[in-house]
Amino acid sequence: MTAFPLSRRGLIAGGLSLGAAVVLPACKPIISNLFTGADAHPADYPTVRAVEFMGRYLADKTGGRLGIKVFAGGQLGNETDTLEITSFGGIDFNRVNFAPLNSVEPMTLPFSLPFVFDDVDHMRRVVDSEVGDEVLASMEPHGLIGLAIYDSGARSFYNAKRAITSPADMKGLKIRVPASDLYVAMVNALGANAVPIPFGEIYQSLAQGVIDGAENNWPTFVGERHYEVATYFSLTGHLLTPEALMMSKVSWDKLTAADQTLVREAAKASVPEMRRLWDQRVEEAKATIAASKVKVNEVDKAPFAALMRPVWDQFITSPQQKSVVERILAMREA
Repeated sequence: MTAFPLSRRGLIAGGLSLGAAVVLPACKPIISNLFTGADAHPADYPTVRAVEFMGRYLADKTGGRLGIKVFAGGQLGNETDTLEITSFGGIDFNRVNFAPLNSVEPMTLPFSLPFVFDDVDHMRRVVDSEVGDEVLASMEPHGLIGLAIYDSGARSFYNAKRAITSPADMKGLKIRVPASDLYVAMVNALGANAVPIPFGEIYQSLAQGVIDGAENNWPTFVGERHYEVATYFSLTGHLLTPEALMMSKVSWDKLTAADQTLVREAAKASVPEMRRLWDQRVEEAKATIAASKVKVNEVDKAPFAALMRPVWDQFITSPQQKSVVERILAMREA
C-alpha cells in the first residue's frame, strides 16, 4: 500500500467519516448512515451532482439507511490532500481526476496520455470495458476502491496571441499547466513553454500577460471566464483524461457484502447521469462561446500526436502499462 504522508489536514479531517449513526434535522428520508464525499469541483458541477444522485439511489434502495453528503468546492482540501485522507478512512467517497492518481499507481498513467483517446466516444468505450475495471482495481492496494469513471471532457489549448493550427504555432507560447510532470513534458514537446501555476491564478495570469494561454475543456473555459482574456480557442483535444470515483477501503471493509454490491450498483447508475449532465454543460458552453468574440478553430491532430511518442516512452515503461495502451488503441474505430 502506498504510504501517504499524514498531513495536519488529514488528522483534522480524520473525524469526517461517519460510518455510524448521525443525528440529522427532520427530512425524508432520514439517513441513519451518512457517508462523506469530497469533490474539488463546484456544487453544481456534473461530478458533484452524480455523486449526489448516487446518494439518493442508496437512500431509496435502503429506505434511508445509507446516504452521502458531498462536500464540494474543495471544502475538504485539494485532490492530493483528499486522496491521502480517503486512503486512511477520513473521507468515504472521493471524486478525483486521474492526473493526481498517476503518482500513486502507475496503471492509471495510460488514461492520462496525450492523444491516447481519439474522442469522447472512444474514451467512454474504453472506461466502460474490462480495461476500465482493471485500472480501477489497481487502486485497492493503496487503500482506495475504484467504483466508477466519469468524464472530464476534451482539453484544448486557448491563448491570447494567435490561433493554433499546427505545432509550429505553439512555439514560444507560455502555456499554463497543472503541477504534473506529464503535462509539462507534453507542452514542452509541442514547442511551447510549460508554466505550472495554480488553477485559481489562471485568469489573472492571462490578463496580466504572465502566461499566454492555458488548456482545458469547454465548460471550464466558460465557467472560469477564461474566454474573456484568451480569445483564441483551438480544438486540439489533446487530453481526455477521465475522472475516478473512489471509496476508502477502510470504509468499504465496514460494509456488508450486500451493501458493497449495492454501492457498486449505485456508482454504476450514476455514470449515465453524470454523462447526461456533462454533455448538457458542454453544449451550453459552446453556445456561450458562439455568442462571444472568441475565435474557435478546428485542428488536424495528427502532427500534434506525432510529437508525443517521446512523452509516451517516458511515462509508459512497464509491460502492464503497455498492455493497457495497446488495448486502448485497439478500441479505436477504423
